[in-house]
Parts: sequence; structure tokens; C-alpha cells
Amino acid sequence: MEKVFETKNVEQTEKLGVSLGKLLSKGDFLALTGDLGAGKTAFTRGISKGLGIDHPVTSPTFTIINEYHGPVALAHMDAYRLKTLEELENIGFDDYLEDFIIVMEWADKVKEMLPDDVLWIDFKVLGENRRQIRFTTKSPHYDRIIQELSI
Repeated sequence: MEKVFETKNVEQTEKLGVSLGKLLSKGDFLALTGDLGAGKTAFTRGISKGLGIDHPVTSPTFTIINEYHGPVALAHMDAYRLKTLEELENIGFDDYLEDFIIVMEWADKVKEMLPDDVLWIDFKVLGENRRQIRFTTKSPHYDRIIQELSI
């Protein structure tokens, strides 16, 4: 299944993330791809709010993984700077798969290590503030989730 949204500003991108966050549960994996500066971190900020996490979300580009704890734990990962799959293994990637909701930016760089059941979310810059956000899945679990999304 595929569902596409167009947001007109950062607030709408974040609001879409809030909508998604309210529908997620432990063990869910979101694989984010797309243009640099397209709103992946703003979207993740919305997801954390939807999960009830009261912590400022920042880009994990240099830390690789940021953990946020609330009613459900969120692991915000960024594969942009990884040079090998082993680097992801060495930072304990597998330890997050069961007990966290994982949002991974630049997930296409480590596709071989991802679980089979993931929700792919691609971000495309359409203009100064406009973004296209495309959700793609082959999973009945994520099909149900993206059907309920709204801005």
C-alpha cells in the first residue's frame, strides 16, 4: 500500500508525525529516506509528541542514536554518516528492535540490516516549505496505520 501527503509548512509535517506517533507501538520500525533538509527530524519531533514523549528531539546525525523515554521508548537513528554495516552492529542496533519504536533517517544506506516488516517514508522537497511525504508498505500492520493518518 502507498499513501502520499503534501505538507505546506514545518507545522504540518510535524502534525503528520503526531498523527503517526499516536498509532505506533513498541517494535514498530520507520525507515525514512529522501532529500536533505526535507523535514525528517521535524516529522520525528511530531512522532515523539504523538507518543507522549516530553523531550526536545534533535537530529542524531553525529550521535547516530538518540533515545527518548516516555510511555513508549523511541530510538531516533541516523545512518547518514555510517560507512559500513558493522558500524551499526557495533553500536547495538539489534538491542533496540524489540523494546523501542525505531525511526531511522537515511535507512536506505543500511537496508540489508533492517527487519522485513518496516514502514518506508520518503521525503521530497517540492518548494521552499512544501514537502511530499510518501508512505509505502507491504505489511497489513502498517497498511492499517497509514490508512488512519491525517494532517
